[in-house]
Amino acid sequence: MGLMTGKRGIIFGVANDKSIAWGVAQQLHAEGAELAFTFLNGPLEKRVRPLAESLGSKIVLPCDVQQEEQLVAVFSELEKQWGTIDFVVHAVAFANREDLKNPFSQTSREGFQLALDVSAYSLVAVTRCAMPVLNEGSSIITMTYLGSVRTVPAYNVMGVAKAALESCVRYLAAELGEKGIRVNAVSAGPIKTLAASGIADFKEKLRIAEERSPLGRLVTQKDIGKASLYLLSDLASGVTGEVHYVDGGFNTAAG
Repeated sequence: MGLMTGKRGIIFGVANDKSIAWGVAQQLHAEGAELAFTFLNGPLEKRVRPLAESLGSKIVLPCDVQQEEQLVAVFSELEKQWGTIDFVVHAVAFANREDLKNPFSQTSREGFQLALDVSAYSLVAVTRCAMPVLNEGSSIITMTYLGSVRTVPAYNVMGVAKAALESCVRYLAAELGEKGIRVNAVSAGPIKTLAASGIADFKEKLRIAEERSPLGRLVTQKDIGKASLYLLSDLASGVTGEVHYVDGGFNTAAG
C-alpha cells in the first residue's frame, strides 16, 4: 500500500513531460493516488491528455485559471465523479516575455496585473472553488522560486508574483487550518521546463545553481516530485504555511 492509496486529487499546470507538475504527478501515481488533470484550452490538450491517460486518469478537463466559471466547472465535475478530493497541486504561472526581459521599472501595468493574476491570485481562486469538495486533512501545494526573496536577473515581475504567491500560501494556511487543510509551497531550483524557456540566460542560471549548490548538482523532476509527495501525504500532517526549498541547498549559499 502506497502513501497516497485511497487518495484523489487534481493537478493544475502540466504542459508537457518536462513540467514540474508532471514530475509531481508521477510520484503521486507511484504511491497509489488517483489523479485528475487540467489543461489550458487549446493545443495543450494534445500534450496533456496522453500523459494523463498514461497514469490511468479518466478526468482531464479544460481550464483557464483566469476564468472563474471554468474553475467552478472543474470542481463541479470532480464532485460529480468523485464526491470529494484530498489534494490540489497548483503549478501555474505566466508573465509576458517582455516583462521578464525589460528593466523592471518598464513593466507595463497590464503585464503586472497579468503576472499577478495568473501566478498568484489563481491559487486563491483555485482554493476557493476547491473548498466545497476538500476532505478534512487535505493538502494544497503550489510552486515558487528563489526569485521571490532575492533579485534574479530577467525574473523581474515574476519575482514579485512569486512573493505574492508565498504570502497567499500563508494567509490561506491561516484560514484553512481550522478545517485541517494544509497549504504549502515548494521552492524548486531551476530545471528546464516550458516556462523556463521564457527567461533570458536560463542556461547561465542553471550553471550557477549547479556550481554553488552544496550538493553540487541541479535538482530533477523526481527530486521535486518526491518533496511534493511528502507535503501532500499524511507524513506532513503537521506542516502548513511553509515554503519548502528543493534546490540542493542553493538558497543557503553565499556569493
